[in-house]
Amino acid sequence: MNQVVDVDVALEIIKRGVDELIVESELRKKLETGRKLRIKLGLDPTAPDLHLGHTVVLNKMRQIQDLGHQVIFLIGDFTSAIGDPSGRNATRPPLTKEQIEVNAKTYFAQASLVLDAEKTEIRYNSEWCDPLGARGMIQLASRWTVARMLERDDFTKRYQANVPISVHEFLYPLMQGYDSVALKSDLELGGTDQKFNLLVGRELQKQFGQEPQCILTMPLLEGLDGIEKMSKSKGNYIGITDAPNDMFGKLMSVSDELMWKYIPMLSFQLPETVAWWKREVEGGRNPRDIKVTFAQEIVTRFHSKTDAEHALVDFELRSRGGIPDEVEEITLVTEGPTLGIAQMLKQSGLVPSTGEANRMIEQGGVKLDGNRVSDKLLTLAKGVTVVAQVGKRRFARVKLK
Repeated sequence: MNQVVDVDVALEIIKRGVDELIVESELRKKLETGRKLRIKLGLDPTAPDLHLGHTVVLNKMRQIQDLGHQVIFLIGDFTSAIGDPSGRNATRPPLTKEQIEVNAKTYFAQASLVLDAEKTEIRYNSEWCDPLGARGMIQLASRWTVARMLERDDFTKRYQANVPISVHEFLYPLMQGYDSVALKSDLELGGTDQKFNLLVGRELQKQFGQEPQCILTMPLLEGLDGIEKMSKSKGNYIGITDAPNDMFGKLMSVSDELMWKYIPMLSFQLPETVAWWKREVEGGRNPRDIKVTFAQEIVTRFHSKTDAEHALVDFELRSRGGIPDEVEEITLVTEGPTLGIAQMLKQSGLVPSTGEANRMIEQGGVKLDGNRVSDKLLTLAKGVTVVAQVGKRRFARVKLK
């Protein structure tokens, strides 16, 4: 190892904030050997960008990396073509090779905002999965039974509800488990929804004569809606490459209740500090103050302290109904002498449809140059330039020509 760390101290750091550690006594023995452990995290490039939900486990990886162990960032370019059924109630269509390549391109670059890139081993599971071929896949499948596969919670529910389960979905846990064999993993990390897959890896290692990996599951981060886990497909995410002002605004939009779930999972503040914050709020301090401190910490981590300070100023200006200094400029070409307000909002990208534009106008959520719009039939003349605002965070300086 790069540094000597007391085993008890290392275990305390590793266990902090985790949902479950399997098996602690085995991990202790591994740590007591003093060797550099191989720590595995696999992510399928199902979307081109990572979000804060991904960083929960990445933060833990970084902590273990700082203890001197070898972390392996595994991009599941092969398993993405199968489609992870974890937490699904229906068959998920696999990604195409082209989609996978596009998404994988930015994964490690973004993960490096958390991990120490120079000390991280990056691998693709197509390295060992492609050479298996049909014979190898059949031999691997023979190591697991259908009955054991149906022990998996989401498979059980779908089977009982007569919801289709494709045979290829049974291969996903096996291939993820085989990754652990190929990498000789000592410890694998994942979300709580990955527990079954991680246990398959542990069992396959035993069958291949390897010392089984330990498992560390991290809690899943709820999205901005406070209901489902954070996901780009659900639109409830905060991307780690979001613009500073957008990232800050999204964090400030979460409920006070959800804030206390986000902070322990995303903040690097000591648990004692977070506990003190809670006591302060219970004593009457405005929770918004804590949320501002937390939001600035996250923006600083993925951008800079200056960006975080500017984001706070921008947020406060918007909260008072002001117009930010930096507003996207859009030029719209109109054939007629005027353009309706709903069409203008749609064409400028501030709303997805004229129906949504009209709905926002009815709710008082549309402003032009800081003045609320109430007339859905309002038209704008060619040659005019206005600052249009929809909701609290969407602005554009629109010029008609």
